[in-house]
Amino acid sequence: MLKTRNHNRTGNVAVLICFIMVPLLGLVACAVDYGYLLYMKSDLQRVGDQAALAGAMELLPEEDGTQDYDKVRQKVKEFVAHNYNGEFVVLDDDIQIGKFDPATIYSSVNIEDVSGDSFKLADVVSVSLRRDSSANSSVSLFFARLIGSDSADVSITATSILQKGRFLVPGTEILPIGLSQDAWNALGDNEELSIYGDGRLEGSDGSSLPGNFGTVNVGPNSNSTSELNNQIDNGLSENDLQALYDNGSISSPDFIDSQSQVTVQGDPGLSSGMKHSLAREEGNIKLIPIYDSFTGNGANTKANIVTWGIVQLGSSSFNGSKKTRVNVTKLNSFYGLMGANKDLSDESGNMEGVYTSPALIQ
Repeated sequence: MLKTRNHNRTGNVAVLICFIMVPLLGLVACAVDYGYLLYMKSDLQRVGDQAALAGAMELLPEEDGTQDYDKVRQKVKEFVAHNYNGEFVVLDDDIQIGKFDPATIYSSVNIEDVSGDSFKLADVVSVSLRRDSSANSSVSLFFARLIGSDSADVSITATSILQKGRFLVPGTEILPIGLSQDAWNALGDNEELSIYGDGRLEGSDGSSLPGNFGTVNVGPNSNSTSELNNQIDNGLSENDLQALYDNGSISSPDFIDSQSQVTVQGDPGLSSGMKHSLAREEGNIKLIPIYDSFTGNGANTKANIVTWGIVQLGSSSFNGSKKTRVNVTKLNSFYGLMGANKDLSDESGNMEGVYTSPALIQ
């Protein structure tokens, strides 16, 4: 009778496990280091995104139409330093400021340097954050040191643009005093205009300007003085837009397209009932309707709004028609609650020099 020999294979399994453990531990080590690098990159991206947005906000032009690039760079650096307890360096060359090319906005994002062109305003800020030999040192690794890799470079880029305004939405700050195109075009940038109750328009040098003006009812046809005051204090309301939509003046109850003509009821002259609201809002930035015609009489007066301008509301006085006046200064930039054109590659319908909220594009 043959005996069955019992073979002990424990040693074979142990050897096999030793062979498997070496690459397995290598994979685990790589996974740990790779996960750590992903975390570091994600954190850099988070801070970079926010820094780029903060920098874009600083691109809003000053009252004289200029932009301070140093102020933009300082804001970016301060924001990054705040997130890293002041221990992170952002190189000047890693903050790019310029004007984006609409044709490349959804591809390579080409940024034009306009620092030497006084006729172009920058509208994009690109921020690169790095941990490498150039700044902040590379990221130290854990297990990869066993195979000779002590550290790895990590860098990110975040790009933010200052969107162009196009749509007036609820909350957009307006001044319901319309100006004719002739009067608006006769004003230079940052020039003050005095609007008098007797119909006169005077420039900052006291000279008479062509054109006319009148209060306009951007909303219900029978706008009361209280409604005009509400618009001066609080901007457009949902009810205003709904009324314009109901009477066929606008195509959507959600916004006014600044590049579409809007016909509204108008009233010549200035109402003394607005004086308190005008005084409260002195110094604030407003959008003002610009019309090409102001026709009719009394309750049948109609203003055909063709575009909107940006003004800073100045002082006002109500003391008889000849002394009653409202001062406004023509500006070339605006920031406020306003709808942006979502198609960044098409700028044909945007308001010139009107900016709204910044947006990340990279």
